[in-house]
Amino acid sequence: MTQLTFRRAQAADLPAIIALLANDVLGQQREDASSPPHQRYTTAFEAILADPNQLQIVATLNDEVIGSLQLTFIPGLARQGAWRGQIEAVRIAADHRGSGVGQQMFEWAIAQCRARGCDLVQLTTDKSRADAHRFYARLGFVDSHIGYKMAL
Repeated sequence: MTQLTFRRAQAADLPAIIALLANDVLGQQREDASSPPHQRYTTAFEAILADPNQLQIVATLNDEVIGSLQLTFIPGLARQGAWRGQIEAVRIAADHRGSGVGQQMFEWAIAQCRARGCDLVQLTTDKSRADAHRFYARLGFVDSHIGYKMAL
């Protein structure tokens, strides 16, 4: 398995993160990887950095960004005041998919959730991502809920 380094994303990583988001079938339809990054990406990135319950993470190999995810820590009253870790926007560079990078990223993210005292780790995934569904099940995630979204 490839040995990765995980760290908080920095402003200089933003173009690489956007490129990862845009580098799949769904991302090609909804992301804009032009340079310089659209102001909406910059504004969102700054908000993530300013929020102590948000982590935008990059996975690097030899100082190259090859993976990214966003980890959100959510306080809640349900489940007796349980905190949840929400893993979103997981992307891995095309030439590293299937190499164990995703598993390492999830193991790292789950460890962060445990360290923050979360009782639950959750994620959403597009219905069309059958390979991802099998991957999440192998990691121990259960498809226990139905999610709904509304575009605004």
